[in-house]
Amino acid sequence: MRVLVTGGAGYIGSHTAKALAQAGHEPITYDNLSEGHRFAVRWGPFVEGDLADRTLLAHVLAGYRIGAVIHFAANAYVGESVTNPSKYYRNNLVNTLNLLDTMRDAGVDRIVFSSTCATYGDPQTLPLTEEHPQSPVNPYGETKLAIERALHWYGRAYGLKWAALRYFNAAGADPDGDIGEVHHPETHLIPLALAAAAGQSEPLQIFGTDYPTGDGTAIRDYIHVTDLAGAHLRALDHLTGGGASRAFNLGTGQGYSVREVLDTVARVTGRTVPARETDRRPGDPPSLVADPTAARKSLGWQTEHDMDSIVATAWKWFEGAAQHVS
Repeated sequence: MRVLVTGGAGYIGSHTAKALAQAGHEPITYDNLSEGHRFAVRWGPFVEGDLADRTLLAHVLAGYRIGAVIHFAANAYVGESVTNPSKYYRNNLVNTLNLLDTMRDAGVDRIVFSSTCATYGDPQTLPLTEEHPQSPVNPYGETKLAIERALHWYGRAYGLKWAALRYFNAAGADPDGDIGEVHHPETHLIPLALAAAAGQSEPLQIFGTDYPTGDGTAIRDYIHVTDLAGAHLRALDHLTGGGASRAFNLGTGQGYSVREVLDTVARVTGRTVPARETDRRPGDPPSLVADPTAARKSLGWQTEHDMDSIVATAWKWFEGAAQHVS
């Protein structure tokens, strides 16, 4: 089918567009390029546009005879969401409602939504299941949760079929080296560690070494971006086959501390990672690890890449094309 991929010029969106094309679908990328990159649109047509433009959005849905939507387009910097909540409510919430209402007008009734583990807030128990209370601690998580609730009610009222995929820490790059991670500013641990190891940045900052974890540094669940992309296809198939609308955690179920990640980077690259220890960042929980059981059972999905593969593909991308794109 033809699938509208909003935010398809971004990191996870572009990897999903490739996966869609490989599965025989035609991805139609819709992106305003505020965060995404034109070089990443390599599979299917590209429409440069904003979700605030409902006229253009309606034209695209009708003109391309879109069968389903995978929705990535959002702002996703937690710190920025705290200092500029207006931007996040307007883009992540208002513009997504524009998308849902335009889909309804066009008769498009399936959507896979890019959500986040930030909807849970501070974890009360680990690993996190989908039944864990959702109590976000920042506007980014709040706006994503608001859309999850909207999806529920749109489903009840209008028959919308939906899947909300709650990501943990996306990482790695396309194994073929076609696309990878390019953020401005870059805030993710692995690309920052690679840049430090390559001598292209200041020493990596380790935020907090006194957490109640094995080595004192924070633990996160890292999932390869190609595995994430595959989950979106499985979710789309799930909805097409009449599966129930619901949310799914996307993670590996295994956590790695900051020091463990840096050790992996050093081993895979053969380079040490210069680092300096500093204070904890406000709001960072000691550990975030997913329970991905529901996605395995309902979607038939499981991860294929371990931490070594995540770092190796990210390093391949860093050494190659990432140096020549912006």
